[in-house]
Amino acid sequence: MQRVKVGMIGLAAVILLIAIASTILGSLNRGDPPAATGATAQANSAADIAATNATAPATSEPLAELGVAPATVNTQAAEPSGQ
Repeated sequence: MQRVKVGMIGLAAVILLIAIASTILGSLNRGDPPAATGATAQANSAADIAATNATAPATSEPLAELGVAPATVNTQAAEPSGQ
């Protein structure tokens, strides 16, 4: 029975801490209008993505383009050597 009491007190303490943190963070965000916070950043990033997609050639290896996985095409062998 004592373990149940300790567990319930611990659960209540965690819920109380979450409520206090939510109240503090909520009061900090009330001063900023929601439209001015990220509306222009989202519009700019959408325009950047659209411009990148329009100018970049379509590749079948997006991971190789990001540098995560090696490319399967040997680009050095495709270039003529000038020696």
